[in-house]
Amino acid sequence: MARLPATACQPKRLRMDLAAISTLTSPMILFFLLGLLAAAAKSDLAIPEPIAKAMSIYLMVAIGLKGGAALALSGVDGDALAALGAGVVASLLLPFLAYWLLRLFGRLDQVNAAAVAAHYGSVSVVTFVTAGEMLNAAMMPADGFMVAVLAVMETPAILSGIYLARRGAALAGPAAKGPRQPSQLLHEVFLNASVVLLLGSLVVGLVTGPTGYDQIKPVFDAGFRGVLCLFLLDMGLIAARRLLASRALTARLVLLAIMLPLVNGMLGLAFGSVFGLEQGTLAAFAVLCASASYIAVPAAIRMALPQADPGIYLTMSLSISFPFNILVNIGLITAATQWLGQ
Repeated sequence: MARLPATACQPKRLRMDLAAISTLTSPMILFFLLGLLAAAAKSDLAIPEPIAKAMSIYLMVAIGLKGGAALALSGVDGDALAALGAGVVASLLLPFLAYWLLRLFGRLDQVNAAAVAAHYGSVSVVTFVTAGEMLNAAMMPADGFMVAVLAVMETPAILSGIYLARRGAALAGPAAKGPRQPSQLLHEVFLNASVVLLLGSLVVGLVTGPTGYDQIKPVFDAGFRGVLCLFLLDMGLIAARRLLASRALTARLVLLAIMLPLVNGMLGLAFGSVFGLEQGTLAAFAVLCASASYIAVPAAIRMALPQADPGIYLTMSLSISFPFNILVNIGLITAATQWLGQ
């Protein structure tokens, strides 16, 4: 009788082990590792910037179209509205926890702590796309409306970061008063390329539905994983080279760049469970909470808080948290979601 609990746990442990193995041995992850190793070995391997930008556009349009078509098929129901609400609340609140840790443990000043915190409340499109492929491989597909959740989580964290930087007292010096033209900041926050592409493609997929998507499926479905492999190769090269060149990070900040995705991912699982999200959707939501922006938020923070150090906030989000999420945390979240579902 004493052996029964261990035996009962074996299928659960086996599924968790398989999830971790499938994550580490997928072509996408291996190409990302190739980029990391090539940059660490000082190889001259590089993806031309125009090609990298074209791949980024392709991936965002593809994920938007797929999400819109799936949303058209399933409809906007209570689950979709719950996930959207959870995404907005999480994006607004997660920067406050990050800010507190960055000030207390990371010993950053108010402005840099707020700038970094904004990144850890927003989301990474590439992390989400990679997680989607991993979840599909684990037979845990997320609902199509998660693309809309991804889009709405881009911007609330920026507003929280700006508030944290300016609360209590005016920042010292003329440069600390923020952008001279608020309209430029609003443009960066709400009309940046990733938000426009994701929401625009989502609307196109929603209007045309599965029938319309089938007409362009050979372009946006068949080549999706191959383009993602090449894009992650490029991201591995960029992340490793920026990390090797950084002189602004302390050991405490490096540790926080690993801790924050772990903590935010577990909070995402707990928060999403309260909203009753399905297993695959719950895992995707937790990945969004764990991811850190390195495209939309840096552009907005550069305008809103020009005195913040990009060598800190961009290196933490892109060169440490992004690889950690891709290589480790997606697998951990997938396994934890499977465990919770038992």
